[in-house]
This record gives sequence, C-alpha cells and structure tokens, in this order.
Amino acid sequence: MAITLAPDAKKQAIASIRRYFAESWDQDIGDLKADLLLDYFLREIGPAVYNRAIGDAQVYLRDRVADLEAACFEKEFGYWPPESHRLNG
Repeated sequence: MAITLAPDAKKQAIASIRRYFAESWDQDIGDLKADLLLDYFLREIGPAVYNRAIGDAQVYLRDRVADLEAACFEKEFGYWPPESHRLNG
C-alpha cells in the first residue's frame, strides 16, 4: 500500500522541507528536490511509521474491547433488594 499525502498536505510538507534546509543547513533547495526527498521518506520510512500507528491502534482497541464487559455490564433484576426476592405465602 503506497503512502500518499493529500495535495495540501504535500504542499505544506514540501514548504517545510525547504524551510528546514534553509534554516538548518543554509541551503536553498527547490520544490523538485524537496518533492523527491519527501517521496523518498514516504516510501522508505513511511511504512514503518504507518505500521507502528496501526499497531498502536490495535492495542488501544484491544484494551477497550477487553474492558467492554466491565464498562458496559448492568446487573440484571436489580430493582428489588436481594432479601425481597422471597415469596411470601
């Protein structure tokens, strides 16, 4: 599965990469170089980040499902106190 960015996010990422190079390394790189670098990161590093995020989501959901019985349990036939269940007669 290819990891892609929405067009607006891609524009912001390219601008951020260009700014990083300008401020951190005093190098002005163009949109093409920044786009190629972004593509490299998305292809090479993106899957590791994506897989970690999916794993974190699975753990979170597994924990919520495991706690479902405790969180959603309602005692049955709780209207009458226990001693009132005796039938008089």
